[in-house]
Amino acid sequence: MTFPHPHSLRTVSMPLGMVVGAMFCRPIAALETASGGMITPSLIFLMLFFTFCRVDVRSMRLQPLHLWLLTAQIVFSVAVYGILLPFSPTVAQGGMICVLTPIAMAAVVIGGMLGADIVSMTTFSLLCNMTIAVVAPFILSVVGSGDCSLAVILARVAPLLILPFAAAQGCRALIPKVSGWVAAHSQISFYLWLVSLTVIIGRTTTFILDHPEADGAVETALAATALVICLVQFRFGRWLGRRYGDAVAGGQSLGQKNTVLAVWMAQSFLDPISSVAPTAYIVWQNFVNSYQIYKKDREAVKNQI
Repeated sequence: MTFPHPHSLRTVSMPLGMVVGAMFCRPIAALETASGGMITPSLIFLMLFFTFCRVDVRSMRLQPLHLWLLTAQIVFSVAVYGILLPFSPTVAQGGMICVLTPIAMAAVVIGGMLGADIVSMTTFSLLCNMTIAVVAPFILSVVGSGDCSLAVILARVAPLLILPFAAAQGCRALIPKVSGWVAAHSQISFYLWLVSLTVIIGRTTTFILDHPEADGAVETALAATALVICLVQFRFGRWLGRRYGDAVAGGQSLGQKNTVLAVWMAQSFLDPISSVAPTAYIVWQNFVNSYQIYKKDREAVKNQI
């Protein structure tokens, strides 16, 4: 009897997690509500802690790639809004938020699996999230319908980014044996991220089911816009990254978005229906990640033969 290769299991786990999240969306959403919304933040904290234990803060350096990626993100978000606004304000808001949203916390995890420089990605993750927290209130106050402040967004972003980084660096300094064990078992972060993905899909599926009043054509346009933006961001990010010797870091940094934050910002400060775009983006970016992991694992298997 033959068993599936571990690489193949890892490749199919993301689509499987999304299917499970969609199928059991009601129990998952109820469990998340019962926990006071703490399941996803707790998983993200642990996931990043495992990853950041591999990062030596003394080796973190600001690089030209980081500045190019951040500039592209801000400029593209404004451009997408301007291009789509004549067709539909709601679709324009959805497309804009898919670009403006900062790099996902899990991008460092996936980037590390794909061979990216995790120190460089961690540096960009900190820079990007803090910069967008400052820039987003200005943009959202112009295009949105709600009050948005720097303090509100920082309060949402900072705990999920700063706390695990500080805890990991403290562990490296005070308990090096523990941090060494954690760093050696950093692959656990992938499985934590997989559970987090399942929960996120469950929550967003529930949101869509609870808003049947939305126009089907607008929802389709939002999902299609998210797909195009997702592919363009991964592609352009890899092109930028290749120019600086790390295509994977560039692609993940620009393409893999903090969609939990994106959905929250869309529902809080924009037309709530525009959150369909970042919700669809969750699916698209994880299909891209699945494909990239599949290619990486296939190459690894070939090299072992």
